[in-house]
Amino acid sequence: MIHIKNKLDGNELFKISRFKEVIKKTSPHKHGDYYELIFLNGGEGFHWIEAENYQISAPEIYFLKPGQLHCWQFTAIPKGFVVLFKEEFFDPIKEMHLIELIRRMDTTTHVVLPGYYQPSFLFEEIFREYQQPTEYSINMIHGYLRAIFSKVLQLSNVGAKPNSHYGSLHEQFLEFLSKKCPELHTVSEFASMLHTSPQNLNASCRKYTAKSASEHIAAQLLTEAKRHILHTDKTITEIAHLLHFNDASYFVKFFKKQAGVTPLKFRESHFQ
Repeated sequence: MIHIKNKLDGNELFKISRFKEVIKKTSPHKHGDYYELIFLNGGEGFHWIEAENYQISAPEIYFLKPGQLHCWQFTAIPKGFVVLFKEEFFDPIKEMHLIELIRRMDTTTHVVLPGYYQPSFLFEEIFREYQQPTEYSINMIHGYLRAIFSKVLQLSNVGAKPNSHYGSLHEQFLEFLSKKCPELHTVSEFASMLHTSPQNLNASCRKYTAKSASEHIAAQLLTEAKRHILHTDKTITEIAHLLHFNDASYFVKFFKKQAGVTPLKFRESHFQ
């Protein structure tokens, strides 16, 4: 069973800590409803995020979205910072532009930093303001985060999304998708939850992402499937049941259509 961690206590919306400087291997796990910004300026090993295996090449930044699965396998002592935050940490009116930066990073997971950009001092400043807060600390922390997010987007070549706006139907759909998939599988089910028609939902998704709602659902189901295939020892039949497929054969057909290989072949290719 995949473990879900929650490193923010109670009503806590933000936390920064130094990365634990120990050589370790962690079990695959998800985090709660918060984002995780990780800056590494030292260490060697591997970082699994969903079905991707990244070789650690500090200095680098990882950006994990709520519900993403990951685990570490270090072979040298890591150094850096871990920043945890919820979207509610930012004022939705006064800091809409900062929230939009975070939204634009939905396709950014890993960025290797060039030699000329060393953000260590920014994370040190955030850590200092967090440890010794003053009346201006929140403003400073938000400012530093805005600078970091902007630079990461620049380095990852993620362009602006001129047609995107916070709170749109497709944004609400993506939020529901992360919470309700794999329980729900169809566009009509999500449209009903959002009090709209399947046609409107598909039109909104295509307007902002060039993908239909059904394509988003299929991608999310595939991600959920890969999590269980790679990070649990459950059988394909058990995984099909967990993902709310009517039978294993339909799940296998779905997976092969989306991934190009059967679930068993996918598992074998990663554990040869």
